[in-house]
Amino acid sequence: MEHLGLATQLVDAAVYERTISRFRENGILMPTFAELADPFSVPPEALAGLAEVDPDAPDPRNLFRVHWHNGADRMTRVPLPDHLLLPTELTGVDAPIVVALADRFPMIASHKVLAAYACLAPRLVTGGFDPTTQRAVWPSTGNYCRGGVAISRIMGCRGVAVLPEGMSQERFDWLESWVSDPHDVIRTPGTESNVKEIYDRCAELARDEQNVILNQFSEFGNHLVHYLATGQALERLAVALAGERAGLRPWGFVSASGSAGTLGAGDYLKERHGTRIVAVEALECPTMLENGFGEHNIQGIGDKHIPLIHNVMNTDYVVAVSDRATDQLNVAFNTAAGRAFLADRRSVPHALLDRLGSLGLSSICNVVAAIKVARQANLGPDDLLLTVATDGAPMYASELHKVVWRDFPGGFDEAAAAQAFGEHLLGAGAEHVLELTERERTRIFNLGYYTWVEQQGVSIADFTARRGQQTWADIRAVIPELDALIAEFNARTGVARVA
Repeated sequence: MEHLGLATQLVDAAVYERTISRFRENGILMPTFAELADPFSVPPEALAGLAEVDPDAPDPRNLFRVHWHNGADRMTRVPLPDHLLLPTELTGVDAPIVVALADRFPMIASHKVLAAYACLAPRLVTGGFDPTTQRAVWPSTGNYCRGGVAISRIMGCRGVAVLPEGMSQERFDWLESWVSDPHDVIRTPGTESNVKEIYDRCAELARDEQNVILNQFSEFGNHLVHYLATGQALERLAVALAGERAGLRPWGFVSASGSAGTLGAGDYLKERHGTRIVAVEALECPTMLENGFGEHNIQGIGDKHIPLIHNVMNTDYVVAVSDRATDQLNVAFNTAAGRAFLADRRSVPHALLDRLGSLGLSSICNVVAAIKVARQANLGPDDLLLTVATDGAPMYASELHKVVWRDFPGGFDEAAAAQAFGEHLLGAGAEHVLELTERERTRIFNLGYYTWVEQQGVSIADFTARRGQQTWADIRAVIPELDALIAEFNARTGVARVA
């Protein structure tokens, strides 16, 4: 499992001992994957002093807030993941859509910090990464590099963010306030769709053995943590909602592809509930839908390739959403004129309007995709669609102003809001929705060959093994072993908070 980023044997004893010393000195206790999935299973001793810690502070105790059960204050735990249940007045479809809110996560207000932790932790507890000398390099088009920088700082090591120069200014502002050296923010050419340029820069960095590349698109820790933690969080929401409405079933899980980590939650839900898995991409870059290419502004769903950790052969639908929709709905959801229209003309409850700021660009993309698949599949009130809001609108304030200037030169008023709502929500139809046959799955799977085998050097045996579901089951079976290693590591550090 070592070449998958999931070593379960000691890699380097000397590095392991240095890491233990670093964690002992800094008082760092690591949560297990099981504790990330169920924060209520964490022993009280591990939470000592956490209530007083700022959720945005680089404090090791914030590792125990890296889960879906933070409340709106991002400090207290809540029994159910915080979420929005979107009504027909907003969506225009009968199928209920529930959105788990990731802006409740600590430090970066996005669930990508969960993935970053899960990619680095297996290396730390096996001596595969030396926090005293090595740099953790986090390639990303969205929030993963921010999560990686946050986790690196907490772990007492140096984190390097690699991301396209065209991403939102808010991302760069955050990074500049968290890195120890401005050179640790590396800007690559292009925007959201320029993933290969990120890989190329990482290949250059990897020539220095002190740089360890933690590529979310191929790191199976990313898949594992979402399979377990995000899958269980969404399952709890589905069960709770079914308890309130007899006959409700979790029909589908909808998520923009991005690194495909979050899509792992769909595998968990499908195993237990038969839930369909809906993968989403930008219409301007329809890689899965049409073997296509292009450029778009749905930040956080980098494409023009198929991630290695995408379980393509278990995916049921592909949906494409235009960045015109996400750009303009971001304005409609986060301006006074837009919210006035939704309240006065659509009777959307004010309590919901006040929370629409929890939906960033890729989050809106997920909602629109859910609406589209609901119309294509003719879903009704008993068909629950589950999705996630990766981050919130504050990460795109600068983008909102750009869209108003570009698309609404006369200003954004209620008439403009009505137009955006009608075109992008009521008008979100079944076009650009593809239900996958075995042949279509195989076509999409094969697209990954060019990135991973030809460009990135993955062996053809490892690449093709991912066709079978047993391979994925074998990978997931390593979770208890990783948790045992984390528990052993914690015991060796002797940090006082350990139970």
